This record gives sequence, C-alpha cells and structure tokens, in this order.
Amino acid sequence: MQRLLVAALVLGFAFLNPPDANPQEKPAVSAEELAKKLSNPVASLISVPLQSNTDIGIGDFNGSRFTLNVQPVIPITLSPNVNLIARVIVPIVAQHDITAEATSQSGLGDIVASAFFSPSRSRNGLTWGIGPAFLIPAATDDFLGAGKLGVGPTGVILKQTGGWTMGALVNQLWSVAGDSTRSDLSQMFVQPFLSYNWKSGAGITMNAEIARNWEAATTTTFLNPVISGVTRVGGQTVSLAVGPRIPLTVPPGSKPAFGVRAAMTLVFPK
Repeated sequence: MQRLLVAALVLGFAFLNPPDANPQEKPAVSAEELAKKLSNPVASLISVPLQSNTDIGIGDFNGSRFTLNVQPVIPITLSPNVNLIARVIVPIVAQHDITAEATSQSGLGDIVASAFFSPSRSRNGLTWGIGPAFLIPAATDDFLGAGKLGVGPTGVILKQTGGWTMGALVNQLWSVAGDSTRSDLSQMFVQPFLSYNWKSGAGITMNAEIARNWEAATTTTFLNPVISGVTRVGGQTVSLAVGPRIPLTVPPGSKPAFGVRAAMTLVFPK
C-alpha cells in the first residue's frame, strides 16, 4: 500500500510539473498572492493539496484513523468571463480498532468530485462558484465507503479584503445508484472558513467541517485551526500547514480523544 501511494504521488507530480524549457519567462508571483489564492477554493490556480488527518483514541476500542486526502484542483478557462474549477478529493485511509478490537482496514475511500462554474474576475473582492458534486463509490473496503453513487449541488462564496478571506463551501449529496444492501445516502457538508495571510505568505486559518447525515440523523463537526506558510522545496513552490483537529459534535462511539491535521500543497502558478 505504501509503495503504491508513493508511486502514485511521484507520477502525479511528474505529470503536473513537466520540465520547463524557459523558466525565466514565467512571471514572478508573490508569496502573499499565492497564499491568498490558496485560501480561495475557486481561484485560477493549479494546486495539489496532500492533506493528512490523524485521529487517536476513537470509540470504545481506543482506535486510530489516518486519512490522506489527495485533492488536485484544476482551473479551466471556458470563456473570458467564466472559469470551471475541477476539484477532486481522493481519500487514502488506514484505520485500526475502529470496527472491533484487533481489526484494521486500509485502502481507498469514496471519491468526491466537484465542478464549480465561477466568474473569472471577482467584484469588490466577492467571488462565488456553483455546480455539481459527485460521490464515486471507489472504496476498497465496505467499512471505508458508503457503497453508493451520489449526486447533488455544490457552491462556494467568499470575500477577500486586505489579507482576510472569509466564506463558506457547501454540498448536498443524494444516492442515486449502488449497492442495494447498503443504506441510502443523504448528506450535507458545510465548511465555513476564515483566514488571514501576511505579506510573507504566512497565514492562519480557522475552518469548521460539518457533515449532516439526514438518514441517520447525526451530525459530525470538527474545528480545524492551522498555521501555514508558502516556501520552496528545491524548485517547487509549496504551502505547508499544521494544526489540531478539534471534535465538537461526533456520533456516540466515534469521537476521537484528539487529532492532528498537516498538509503540503504543491502549487503551480500560471
């Protein structure tokens, strides 16, 4: 599993970052500008966030879960006034003592793919995007996914002023096909966010991730404060971030004692 993950990341990096015959012709982009674009889910910026979430002390069996979310973001210019922002979240999961004592599962989880149609220019710092979202049943283990194909709307709205970015992202997914023996899916995800970036590219972000399962009548909420910075590793521009994952509302038997989020985002300025 580890070798497969490393190979996938290396291939993805090579595909998205081919050799540049004329690197001096690229316009310089400041760290502050990159940091502000990374705070905007529908910015016209190619990026590949690698976000790891580690949760410890889960449930009755004191379980643990590690999730690596590979989240490429690809902007596509449809016209001088409209962009299409394609975002995909591919979770790679390894968990222990979650379903029962001395058990473990690892592999892919279900993939979430979104497409935001967004104006190419913001007005007075206000930006928005709207489009479809899809839940793709790619889980390699029944305990890592819902076993359903889901479809629904997604949207984001945000305001940027000075170094501040504030806004919210939301989607609602309903199952339309899949394993008939699995429960139907109706789930809403809401992510309000607030961040501040300094001219150096350093920043601080606070977001909440709220998942409402309408079928089970449960709500899961995590608060994620992180500090971040933009730097270069070799010739590659990256953003690094780290912070705690704070569980606020979690269904009984699923609440972790503590969690940590760390992320590295590969950035490809135009």
